[in-house]
Amino acid sequence: MKPHVALRGVTRVYPGKTPVYALGPIDLALERGEFFAVVGPSGCGKSTLLDVMAGLASPTAGEIVFEDRPVNGDVPPGIGVVFQEDASFPWLTVHDNIAFGLRQAGASEAEVARQVGYAIEFMGLKDFARAYPAQLSGGMRQRVCIARTLVLKPRLILLDEPFGALDQQTRLLMGDELLRLWRETGATILLITHALDEATMLADRVGVMSARPGRFLDVIATDWPRTRDSTIVASESFGRLTSRIWTLLRGESIRALGRA
Repeated sequence: MKPHVALRGVTRVYPGKTPVYALGPIDLALERGEFFAVVGPSGCGKSTLLDVMAGLASPTAGEIVFEDRPVNGDVPPGIGVVFQEDASFPWLTVHDNIAFGLRQAGASEAEVARQVGYAIEFMGLKDFARAYPAQLSGGMRQRVCIARTLVLKPRLILLDEPFGALDQQTRLLMGDELLRLWRETGATILLITHALDEATMLADRVGVMSARPGRFLDVIATDWPRTRDSTIVASESFGRLTSRIWTLLRGESIRALGRA
Protein backbone atom coordinates (compact mmCIF):
# COMPACT_ATOMS: atom_id res chain seq x y z
CA MET A 1 0.00 0.00 0.00
CA LYS A 2 1.34 3.44 -0.91
CA PRO A 3 1.86 5.85 2.01
CA HIS A 4 -0.53 8.77 2.34
CA VAL A 5 2.42 11.11 2.78
CA ALA A 6 6.13 10.34 2.40
CA LEU A 7 9.34 12.24 3.04
CA ARG A 8 12.47 10.94 1.33
CA GLY A 9 15.89 12.33 2.20
CA VAL A 10 14.42 15.69 3.24
CA THR A 11 16.81 18.33 4.55
CA ARG A 12 16.42 22.03 5.26
CA VAL A 13 19.37 24.43 5.45
CA TYR A 14 18.91 28.13 6.21
CA PRO A 15 21.50 30.02 4.12
CA GLY A 16 23.68 32.80 5.43
CA LYS A 17 27.25 33.61 6.35
CA THR A 18 27.08 30.61 8.63
CA PRO A 19 24.42 28.28 7.20
CA VAL A 20 22.11 26.66 9.75
CA TYR A 21 21.52 22.97 9.13
CA ALA A 22 18.06 22.74 10.64
CA LEU A 23 16.68 19.43 9.52
CA GLY A 24 17.52 16.04 8.17
CA PRO A 25 18.01 13.94 6.41
CA ILE A 26 14.48 12.74 7.20
CA ASP A 27 12.74 9.68 5.84
CA LEU A 28 9.16 9.11 6.93
CA ALA A 29 6.06 7.38 5.56
CA LEU A 30 2.61 7.88 7.11
CA GLU A 31 -0.26 5.53 6.40
CA ARG A 32 -3.67 6.97 5.57
CA GLY A 33 -5.57 7.59 8.80
CA GLU A 34 -2.49 7.31 11.03
CA PHE A 35 -1.90 9.54 14.07
CA PHE A 36 1.82 10.36 14.26
CA ALA A 37 3.45 12.55 16.92
CA VAL A 38 6.89 14.16 16.82
CA VAL A 39 8.91 15.05 19.92
CA GLY A 40 12.40 16.45 20.20
CA PRO A 41 14.56 19.02 21.99
CA SER A 42 13.97 22.73 21.47
CA GLY A 43 15.42 23.96 18.20
CA CYS A 44 15.68 20.50 16.63
CA GLY A 45 13.63 21.37 13.56
CA LYS A 46 10.18 20.07 14.54
CA SER A 47 8.37 23.15 13.25
CA THR A 48 10.61 23.21 10.17
CA LEU A 49 9.50 19.64 9.49
CA LEU A 50 5.86 20.73 9.66
CA ASP A 51 6.50 23.73 7.40
CA VAL A 52 8.02 21.64 4.60
CA MET A 53 5.27 19.01 4.91
CA ALA A 54 2.63 21.74 4.64
CA GLY A 55 4.29 23.34 1.62
CA LEU A 56 4.98 26.52 3.60
CA ALA A 57 8.71 26.07 2.92
CA SER A 58 10.71 24.13 0.34
CA PRO A 59 13.19 21.44 1.39
CA THR A 60 16.83 22.08 0.52
CA ALA A 61 17.11 18.49 -0.66
CA GLY A 62 14.86 15.46 -0.89
CA GLU A 63 11.16 15.25 -1.69
CA ILE A 64 7.77 15.26 0.03
CA VAL A 65 4.91 13.42 -1.65
CA PHE A 66 1.27 13.75 -0.55
CA GLU A 67 -1.28 11.54 -2.28
CA ASP A 68 1.22 10.80 -5.07
CA ARG A 69 1.81 14.51 -5.74
CA PRO A 70 4.97 16.45 -4.83
CA VAL A 71 4.84 19.15 -2.14
CA ASN A 72 7.39 21.87 -2.78
CA GLY A 73 6.70 25.33 -1.43
CA ASP A 74 2.97 25.42 -2.20
CA VAL A 75 0.23 24.26 0.16
CA PRO A 76 -1.64 21.55 -1.75
CA PRO A 77 -5.39 21.04 -1.38
CA GLY A 78 -6.27 18.52 1.30
CA ILE A 79 -3.76 19.74 3.91
CA GLY A 80 -4.87 21.72 6.96
CA VAL A 81 -2.55 23.36 9.50
CA VAL A 82 -3.24 24.45 13.09
CA PHE A 83 -0.55 26.45 14.91
CA GLN A 84 0.11 27.01 18.60
CA GLU A 85 -0.67 30.71 18.44
CA ASP A 86 -4.29 31.77 18.75
CA ALA A 87 -5.15 32.42 15.10
CA SER A 88 -8.79 33.36 15.64
CA PHE A 89 -9.91 36.72 14.27
CA PRO A 90 -10.91 38.87 17.28
CA TRP A 91 -13.42 40.91 15.24
CA LEU A 92 -15.39 37.84 14.13
CA THR A 93 -17.78 35.67 16.12
CA VAL A 94 -17.11 31.98 16.64
CA HIS A 95 -19.52 31.19 13.78
CA ASP A 96 -17.87 33.62 11.39
CA ASN A 97 -14.35 32.56 12.38
CA ILE A 98 -15.18 28.97 11.49
CA ALA A 99 -16.94 30.06 8.28
CA PHE A 100 -14.03 32.23 7.11
CA GLY A 101 -12.16 29.65 5.03
CA LEU A 102 -15.32 28.30 3.44
CA ARG A 103 -16.41 31.78 2.38
CA GLN A 104 -12.95 32.52 1.00
CA ALA A 105 -13.26 29.32 -1.05
CA GLY A 106 -16.59 30.52 -2.50
CA ALA A 107 -18.92 28.09 -0.73
CA SER A 108 -22.62 28.94 -0.85
CA GLU A 109 -24.22 30.30 2.31
CA ALA A 110 -26.31 27.15 2.54
CA GLU A 111 -23.14 25.04 2.51
CA VAL A 112 -21.47 27.37 5.00
CA ALA A 113 -24.44 27.06 7.36
CA ARG A 114 -24.42 23.27 7.10
CA GLN A 115 -20.69 22.78 7.56
CA VAL A 116 -20.26 25.39 10.29
CA GLY A 117 -23.32 24.15 12.18
CA TYR A 118 -21.90 20.64 12.21
CA ALA A 119 -18.43 21.81 13.32
CA ILE A 120 -19.84 23.98 16.11
CA GLU A 121 -21.90 21.07 17.40
CA PHE A 122 -19.03 18.59 17.07
CA MET A 123 -16.53 20.84 18.89
CA GLY A 124 -18.93 21.64 21.73
CA LEU A 125 -19.27 25.32 20.84
CA LYS A 126 -23.05 25.49 20.31
CA ASP A 127 -23.64 27.87 23.22
CA PHE A 128 -20.88 30.22 22.01
CA ALA A 129 -21.62 30.53 18.29
CA ARG A 130 -22.27 34.28 18.60
CA ALA A 131 -19.49 34.95 21.12
CA TYR A 132 -16.21 36.67 20.23
CA PRO A 133 -12.77 35.14 20.94
CA ALA A 134 -12.12 37.54 23.83
CA GLN A 135 -15.10 35.98 25.61
CA LEU A 136 -13.68 32.43 25.37
CA SER A 137 -11.08 30.46 27.30
CA GLY A 138 -7.79 29.52 25.64
CA GLY A 139 -8.97 25.97 25.11
CA MET A 140 -12.19 27.12 23.47
CA ARG A 141 -10.35 29.51 21.15
CA GLN A 142 -8.13 26.64 20.05
CA ARG A 143 -11.25 24.56 19.38
CA VAL A 144 -12.43 27.38 17.12
CA CYS A 145 -9.15 27.24 15.18
CA ILE A 146 -9.39 23.45 14.85
CA ALA A 147 -13.02 23.74 13.70
CA ARG A 148 -12.03 26.33 11.08
CA THR A 149 -9.57 23.77 9.69
CA LEU A 150 -12.03 20.87 10.06
CA VAL A 151 -14.75 22.41 7.86
CA LEU A 152 -12.35 22.48 4.92
CA LYS A 153 -12.21 18.66 5.16
CA PRO A 154 -8.43 18.22 5.13
CA ARG A 155 -7.19 14.69 4.59
CA LEU A 156 -3.89 15.52 6.29
CA ILE A 157 -3.97 17.66 9.44
CA LEU A 158 -0.69 19.17 10.71
CA LEU A 159 -0.73 20.43 14.29
CA ASP A 160 2.12 22.52 15.71
CA GLU A 161 1.86 22.54 19.53
CA PRO A 162 -1.88 23.35 19.40
CA PHE A 163 -2.32 22.97 23.18
CA GLY A 164 1.04 24.38 24.27
CA ALA A 165 -0.47 27.33 26.15
CA LEU A 166 -2.97 25.22 28.12
CA ASP A 167 -2.66 23.72 31.60
CA GLN A 168 -2.04 19.99 31.95
CA GLN A 169 -5.61 18.97 32.78
CA THR A 170 -7.05 20.97 29.89
CA ARG A 171 -4.42 19.50 27.53
CA LEU A 172 -5.54 15.96 28.40
CA LEU A 173 -9.20 16.81 27.83
CA MET A 174 -8.39 18.59 24.56
CA GLY A 175 -6.47 15.46 23.61
CA ASP A 176 -9.68 13.48 24.04
CA GLU A 177 -11.44 15.93 21.70
CA LEU A 178 -8.63 15.60 19.17
CA LEU A 179 -8.85 11.79 19.25
CA ARG A 180 -12.60 12.02 18.71
CA LEU A 181 -12.07 14.33 15.74
CA TRP A 182 -9.45 11.94 14.31
CA ARG A 183 -11.78 8.95 14.55
CA GLU A 184 -14.71 10.89 13.12
CA THR A 185 -12.87 12.33 10.11
CA GLY A 186 -10.45 9.50 9.30
CA ALA A 187 -7.79 12.13 8.55
CA THR A 188 -4.08 11.47 8.82
CA ILE A 189 -2.67 13.59 11.65
CA LEU A 190 0.88 14.72 12.41
CA LEU A 191 1.28 16.43 15.78
CA ILE A 192 4.34 18.41 16.88
CA THR A 193 4.57 18.60 20.67
CA HIS A 194 7.03 19.16 23.53
CA ALA A 195 4.83 17.13 25.91
CA LEU A 196 5.94 13.50 26.05
CA ASP A 197 2.73 12.38 27.77
CA GLU A 198 0.63 14.09 25.09
CA ALA A 199 2.57 12.34 22.32
CA THR A 200 2.35 8.97 24.06
CA MET A 201 -1.39 9.26 24.72
CA LEU A 202 -2.44 10.48 21.29
CA ALA A 203 -0.25 8.78 18.73
CA ASP A 204 -0.14 5.45 16.95
CA ARG A 205 3.58 6.09 16.54
CA VAL A 206 5.94 8.63 18.11
CA GLY A 207 8.97 9.92 16.20
CA VAL A 208 11.80 10.99 18.52
CA MET A 209 14.08 13.61 16.97
CA SER A 210 17.72 14.40 17.64
CA ALA A 211 19.20 17.79 18.39
CA ARG A 212 19.77 20.01 15.34
CA PRO A 213 19.95 19.06 12.55
CA GLY A 214 16.84 17.11 13.44
CA ARG A 215 16.57 13.53 12.31
CA PHE A 216 14.65 10.59 13.72
CA LEU A 217 16.52 8.65 16.39
CA ASP A 218 13.68 6.15 16.61
CA VAL A 219 10.01 5.72 15.79
CA ILE A 220 8.08 4.01 18.59
CA ALA A 221 4.74 2.26 18.09
CA THR A 222 2.35 2.68 21.01
CA ASP A 223 -0.03 -0.15 20.03
CA TRP A 224 -3.02 1.67 21.57
CA PRO A 225 -6.53 0.79 20.39
CA ARG A 226 -8.16 3.35 18.11
CA THR A 227 -10.83 3.90 20.77
CA ARG A 228 -8.29 5.21 23.31
CA ASP A 229 -8.79 8.27 25.50
CA SER A 230 -6.99 10.02 28.37
CA THR A 231 -7.71 7.20 30.83
CA ILE A 232 -4.70 5.34 29.39
CA VAL A 233 -2.34 7.73 31.20
CA ALA A 234 -2.96 5.71 34.37
CA SER A 235 -1.78 2.44 32.79
CA GLU A 236 1.60 0.78 33.30
CA SER A 237 2.12 0.61 29.54
CA PHE A 238 1.77 4.39 29.31
CA GLY A 239 4.47 4.88 31.93
CA ARG A 240 6.84 2.45 30.18
CA LEU A 241 6.36 4.11 26.80
CA THR A 242 6.85 7.62 28.15
CA SER A 243 9.97 6.48 30.00
CA ARG A 244 11.37 4.91 26.84
CA ILE A 245 10.83 8.13 24.89
CA TRP A 246 12.48 10.22 27.62
CA THR A 247 15.47 7.86 27.75
CA LEU A 248 16.02 8.50 24.04
CA LEU A 249 15.41 12.23 24.34
CA ARG A 250 17.33 13.13 27.51
CA GLY A 251 20.83 13.12 26.01
CA GLU A 252 19.66 15.05 22.95
CA SER A 253 18.00 17.68 25.15
CA ILE A 254 21.21 18.11 27.15
CA ARG A 255 23.15 18.48 23.88
CA ALA A 256 20.69 21.09 22.62
CA LEU A 257 20.93 23.06 25.88
CA GLY A 258 24.72 23.05 25.58
CA ARG A 259 24.45 24.75 22.20
CA ALA A 260 22.01 27.41 23.40
